[in-house]
Amino acid sequence: MRVIPHLAFGAALAAAAPVAAAGFSDPADIDRAVAEFTGAAIGVEGGARLPVDRRLKLAECSTRLAVEWYGRSQDTVVVRCPVAGGWRLFVPIESASAAAPAQDVVARGEAVSIAVHGRGFTLSRQGEALESGAIGEWIRVRPVGTKRDPIRARVLQPGKVGMDLP
Repeated sequence: MRVIPHLAFGAALAAAAPVAAAGFSDPADIDRAVAEFTGAAIGVEGGARLPVDRRLKLAECSTRLAVEWYGRSQDTVVVRCPVAGGWRLFVPIESASAAAPAQDVVARGEAVSIAVHGRGFTLSRQGEALESGAIGEWIRVRPVGTKRDPIRARVLQPGKVGMDLP
């Protein structure tokens, strides 16, 4: 008679295992997002050095992953879950030892357009770059007509910087 409760407990535990695994982001999805962004496979020059560690338990992301370069040398990619309370993961990129640094497309003192993107809207304003930067870098900018502290924005293209709101 004791066998039946143990079998029932074992069956309930086995049924709960997939539910416990649910709710986490699949590291393979992150690998695919990095490969799409860089245009190179894992372990190949320009691609991720290694696959994302399969032991990571990152919360499931309900939106598309945001992938962008991190830093001037473009040797790291940051992958974010762009929701409130989301996570971010830094993925090192395989590069040649003599890789050229990214070229600045915004110069210090240059007039730039500052764009702030949110869910369903975009605000833009003119500003001045307080630092030079290459595409993907975060630089300090000051909106025109204000004396307040500068803000940080990511260089999107020549003459345009911006940021995404969660």
